[in-house]
Amino acid sequence: MTARASVTVLRPGMMASVQDMGRYGHRQLGICPGGALDTLALALANRLVGNADGAAGLELTMGACELRFDTATRIAIAGDDFDVRLDGVPLWPCWSVAVNAGQILKLGRANRSSTKQGLRTWLAVAGGIDVPLVLGSRSTDLKAGFGGHEGRVLKAGDQLMLGAPALNAAQLARRPFGLRMPEWSFHADDQAIVLRVMPGPEFEQFTVASRDLLWREPWRITPQSNRMGSRLEGPELKRKRSADMLSSAVIPGTIQVPPSGQPIILMGDAQTTGGYPRIGVVIRADLWKLAQAPLNGRLRLQPVDAAEALAAWDGQRRYLSQVAQGLASAGWIAPAQNSVEGVTHAD
Repeated sequence: MTARASVTVLRPGMMASVQDMGRYGHRQLGICPGGALDTLALALANRLVGNADGAAGLELTMGACELRFDTATRIAIAGDDFDVRLDGVPLWPCWSVAVNAGQILKLGRANRSSTKQGLRTWLAVAGGIDVPLVLGSRSTDLKAGFGGHEGRVLKAGDQLMLGAPALNAAQLARRPFGLRMPEWSFHADDQAIVLRVMPGPEFEQFTVASRDLLWREPWRITPQSNRMGSRLEGPELKRKRSADMLSSAVIPGTIQVPPSGQPIILMGDAQTTGGYPRIGVVIRADLWKLAQAPLNGRLRLQPVDAAEALAAWDGQRRYLSQVAQGLASAGWIAPAQNSVEGVTHAD
């Protein structure tokens, strides 16, 4: 009997977990979608190793991770650059690389005082990380403690099984190749990360001055941020009058304003309802920027309307279509995609 392919965690770093595209269709039960906070990065990494977009990979936070591959396979990393090295040889983001049994992948440690290095990166392995499906997803729900690998973050000594790769032996061993990342605007002139935002249901409840400050002033991402949400620090946002609210639906990207007046941008592991006023929502096409934004990094929020939001999403879909065409023209396989290009989730 042939031993199953696996990856061994030698050092997990901070908040490493198994994630796929998310767990949808269960919000009525209070179950958040979760999944990779940057679905674009996971899709790109998966395509580079012959996986469907939604195959489970590893979300690695702030570097300082070390993995050993117990079998020959193929890997790709997409997201932020943490000085990734395979047996000491640099591995660039969005490159597909063959790996021999016994090789060790190391990610450098993030510099917490730097606002230039990002926060997260995503690793795909040919065949995907083979953990049980729970409610239709392999993602780890860290709040509820289910899914992924034993419902928790990874720790040293964990052995992760791999699924059967779609690649043949020649493709697994193919020389390295890579993709060009999209040339979308990431920073403003002052090096703040630009997030496009649509006004939220309670936008008009805020004073005119606060609405102006939301767009005009930069915001700092505080260290109290996590997969549930990014807490921002900046000018105080005030409502015209204080009043209790009934809990209402929230989604990843929703910008809530608690009584402190300091906004919180909800992320994949956030609750499904909330009682704070929703001043805006980050458009879907820009959520990847927030997922990669560093702690203490600066944000600028830019108002857009529904037409602009849809155009931005169409641009992301076109980029993924171009990636598929480019890989196909280079002789790479094109597995059936459970893709982020055109999926409409039940949530």
